[in-house]
Amino acid sequence: MILNAETEGRTAAKRFRQAHHLGVQPLGDLVAVIEQATRIDVAVLDTGPDEHGLTMRDPARGAVFIGVARTPNPMRQRSTLAHELGHVLFEDWADNSTSNWSERTHAEIRADAFARHLLVPVEGLREFLEDRELVTQATLSAVVQRYLASPQIAAIALHQANYVDDDTKQEWMALTAPRLASRFGWSDQYRALQADSNQRRAPQQLLARAIRGYLEGVVPAQTIATLGGITLEAAEADLREAGVVPTEQEIAWASPTELPDVHVDLATLEEDLNAPDDNGQVAAAERNPE
Repeated sequence: MILNAETEGRTAAKRFRQAHHLGVQPLGDLVAVIEQATRIDVAVLDTGPDEHGLTMRDPARGAVFIGVARTPNPMRQRSTLAHELGHVLFEDWADNSTSNWSERTHAEIRADAFARHLLVPVEGLREFLEDRELVTQATLSAVVQRYLASPQIAAIALHQANYVDDDTKQEWMALTAPRLASRFGWSDQYRALQADSNQRRAPQQLLARAIRGYLEGVVPAQTIATLGGITLEAAEADLREAGVVPTEQEIAWASPTELPDVHVDLATLEEDLNAPDDNGQVAAAERNPE
């Protein structure tokens, strides 16, 4: 079962890269890659400490939404994004409410495999390292930095590409990205990655629709600020700097001379007022003329 899940995940990751002309090179902004390739809305959200990611689907409209947690762990966030994309591609919509959460299901193992092969394809790793014989922790650090993947994923990929043995893989899987960054001189880059992954992020398509509405004068700037998780002042400044100005809506006022003539028949109204009511009484003006 695990072997099949591994094969399915690797095959799907390779197919996804081929279908979207991503080659075997490292993927940059994974949120943008997913949104542009699949047109799925992706958001980075404030969540609880134990929540990493989720995928939601509206069966009526077929709309899919991926959400991941805002976190100072950028490699974990990328793994979560890739994992959730795997669920989407495999259409893992089954209700798992009765599942035994202490066991890893086939779908979860398959999504993990998809994420690993999407982030660090073995073919790309071989192109990067070529025929290197001496593979050290410095090599592991270079792979983690290049592919922006966790040491766990990088170590498994190095083992699958036959660069390290199983014992080395297990040893390196216990390392962390911050430790490697500090040891091999790319802490500044890692801190920049942390700042980016720890920011809220609205789905690009949703934000683009809101900006179009702002241009047409039907969406306030506060909506854009709320979606972007910034202040109203910052949103207005960004919009001004980008030259995004609401269109002036012209209201066509009618001149009194252009209004049509309306004939009001007051005789009919007078007849209605003078008509007796249900008790045979006539209006007061009729019974008590001045």
